[in-house]
Amino acid sequence: MSKSQSQSMRKKLWIRKIAGTLLLLVSIPALRKAYGTEVKHIQIPKGVDWEPVDIDGIHGEWLTPPDAPPDAVLLHIHGGGGVLGLSNSARSMTRYLSLACNLRTLLPDYRLAPEHPFPAGVNDCLATYRWLLSKGFAPQRIVMAGDSEGGHLMLSTLLMIRDAGQPLPAAAVGISPNTDPTCSGESMRTNPLRDAILSPIFARRMMHHYVGSHPLNDPYLSPLIADLHNLPPMLIQAGADEILLDDSRRFSDCAHAAGVDLTLEIWPNMWHCWHYWVPELPQANQAMEHIAGFIQNHVELSAAPNNIQLG
Repeated sequence: MSKSQSQSMRKKLWIRKIAGTLLLLVSIPALRKAYGTEVKHIQIPKGVDWEPVDIDGIHGEWLTPPDAPPDAVLLHIHGGGGVLGLSNSARSMTRYLSLACNLRTLLPDYRLAPEHPFPAGVNDCLATYRWLLSKGFAPQRIVMAGDSEGGHLMLSTLLMIRDAGQPLPAAAVGISPNTDPTCSGESMRTNPLRDAILSPIFARRMMHHYVGSHPLNDPYLSPLIADLHNLPPMLIQAGADEILLDDSRRFSDCAHAAGVDLTLEIWPNMWHCWHYWVPELPQANQAMEHIAGFIQNHVELSAAPNNIQLG
């Protein structure tokens, strides 16, 4: 992609960013409709098998690439501020991630705020992980991932699993995760004009809905103040231009202080969750290749077939 094409993409994303912020201030149902999280017709991703699944009362969806090992799974928690549901764009991005990693992927459609504020969503994610264990998936063959607020939910779920004394997954991946419900990171002030996707107003309002009346000193809500010892190896990817950059930086510092094997990648000139623009954006393709490599290093998987392409 040329520099002019990248700039053109940024301009289009800025229009969506402004429109999304305005819709959030006016009407959450209208925002959900605009983001395609209320669509009745599900667009099935191409190149993978799609199957709905009942996760003990929680709606979920399986995405299965050709030749993916049947006993390994990527549990991916979608973003959306805890307010927006599972969308076709999330299915599309996760399809490419599933193909890149050659992993069967489970997408839980957890309960949403403001109708169901914290801890409803994270409880659903915890229940999904326990459901996988009950179905015979070994923890060392499970990888957890999440983008944006899904990354926040993923971290909270890992803490709950550990504190319950249950076996943790083999590894975890955070894509532009939110780790600070106070939204007080320095990049909230330095990057608003650089982030093509997320505005501080949007992030703070979504977090307000997600938190509800719950106190912010709950470590399951605020990973930056949690005891992070004994969490599994992690890869965190963040864009240098996003307002949540310092969420990843500060969490990385806390995790390293607790002895967690965490790799932090900061991608130059990238905005919040740039992975969603795969395959058009080269950096999105490359980021997914990095995720696939990280997972290969921590889970015994067969290499992706040569005919699997990110595009």
